[in-house]
Amino acid sequence: MKNLSTIQALIFDLDNTLVSSQLNFKLLRDILNCPEQVDILDFIKGMKSASLMEQANDFIVSHEMLDALTSSFLPGSKSLLAFIALRKYPVGIVTRNCLQAATTKLKKNAIKVDILITREDYPAKPSPEALFAIAQLWGIDCQNIVYVGDHLYDVQAANSAGMISCLITHNIDLSFKDRAHLVFNELHELEDALKESQPVMETLHTYHLRKREQ
Repeated sequence: MKNLSTIQALIFDLDNTLVSSQLNFKLLRDILNCPEQVDILDFIKGMKSASLMEQANDFIVSHEMLDALTSSFLPGSKSLLAFIALRKYPVGIVTRNCLQAATTKLKKNAIKVDILITREDYPAKPSPEALFAIAQLWGIDCQNIVYVGDHLYDVQAANSAGMISCLITHNIDLSFKDRAHLVFNELHELEDALKESQPVMETLHTYHLRKREQ
């Protein structure tokens, strides 16, 4: 396991990392005739017709917005974010969501972060460009930042950026888990690991958040 004692900041994926998502990518691929082995965003960008590309983008955004309206905190999210705020770590989100859907999810779940980057800002993951940009903005070495996600793209982006890749499996035996520096079943395990690496008295506020989520 990577040493977390030097951690100065954390960046998160959004969907199925901090909040729930019910996006049916198989359905979206089928409707768009996108091959399974091709990234759906790359597939849309590669469309030769500008009008078809616009229609496909609008279609994806409409599904993202419906998904945003039903999103909710995942177990451990509230407590971990409260702990991060207590420690005054800079915190960001890098998501493949569109800006409208991402901001809706943050507002609906009362999530506050220092920076939010969506696919409109930088090339989407697995590109590490968004992670590099945040590290430069914060003036923090990439090796001292943890990027947390649930997907192979998250691990690839973090590793490419030289950050500590943290995979949340949700108790699924993921084939790519060995590529991540840190692997946890749920977010509360990451919080526990951070506390063990940098001991601090847990506040009553954080304690009660954890109890409510159990």
